Amino acid sequence: QVQLVESGGGLVQAGGSLRLSCAASGSIFGSSAMGWYRQAPGKQREMVAIITSGGSIRYADFVQGRFTISRENAKDTVDLQMNTLKPEDTAVYYCNVQFRYYDVWGQGTQVTVSS
Repeated sequence: QVQLVESGGGLVQAGGSLRLSCAASGSIFGSSAMGWYRQAPGKQREMVAIITSGGSIRYADFVQGRFTISRENAKDTVDLQMNTLKPEDTAVYYCNVQFRYYDVWGQGTQVTVSS
C-alpha cells in the first residue's frame, strides 16, 4: 500500500516562496503520474501541476510560471517549488499519485499566504 507524506507548507508573506515535498512509501512502480493539487476553503480541489512517468509536465493556468514541479524517480519523491506566492494561493496542498485504476492522496499540507 502506497502512502504519501507531504512537508514544507507554512505561512509566508505575499511575494515569498515555499517548497513542498512529497515522499512515497511503498512502490509506485506502474504509476502514470505524480502531482500536486490544492483545495481552498469552499472550493473544489484543483490540479496545480503534474509530471508523468515519462517526464511530461502540465501546470494549471494560474501558475503563470511561478511554480516548478520536479520528480526524482530513484527516491519516489515529487517537489513543488512555489515562488511569487499570492494570497489566492492559500489552500491545502495535496500530493497525488495516479495509477491506472486508482489514485493515492497524501494528507495535505497547509499553505497560507498573507497580504
